[in-house]
Amino acid sequence: MGEPINEKIEKSFKILLLGDSSVGKTCFLKRYIDDTFQDVYLSTIGFDYKYKCITLKEGKNIKLQIWDTAGQERFRTIAKSYYKGAHGIILMYDVTDQKSFDSIKKWLEQIKEEAPNKVSVLLVANKIDIEKRIITKEDGENIAKSYDLDIYESSAKDNINVSEAFEDLAEKINAKYKIMKERGKKLEENVPEMTKNKKKCC
Repeated sequence: MGEPINEKIEKSFKILLLGDSSVGKTCFLKRYIDDTFQDVYLSTIGFDYKYKCITLKEGKNIKLQIWDTAGQERFRTIAKSYYKGAHGIILMYDVTDQKSFDSIKKWLEQIKEEAPNKVSVLLVANKIDIEKRIITKEDGENIAKSYDLDIYESSAKDNINVSEAFEDLAEKINAKYKIMKERGKKLEENVPEMTKNKKKCC
């Protein structure tokens, strides 16, 4: 997969980054978009929005609209409004933080209540570069299996499975879109107004 320059964009997929505060969502996104890592914790206020244009395996050029949401409880109601029109969700926890792992269930409950029915969800276990991890790989695989989710073990710092997670999710969304199209149904496409009329990505 590469990033198309000045090519026609055939689809736009809205992806949300969800998870408790300080699990590494912003660093994960910055690594994917800018290939940089900032080893200083900066809390996201409300949300941040980035996009990236990629080419799927089948040759289709798409735009990923990625929304980095605040994980703090006081911003939880704000985040709910951004579920509308979401095609995919990366749900993240920190392998050094038991609380963030325990929160997976409540995040999945909220996704079930607020997100479109056909949304694709990917679980990401972040910060595997830290030696003193609490949540084992087996712990993650077990909870992923219990909710029928795929899981990636990742590190934004060491750039492990960052692009792979986003682009695997994009492929899953596209596969679901094709199935829905064959059935004569539409995968929800409520994308932000700022991108609806754009034909090219640069």
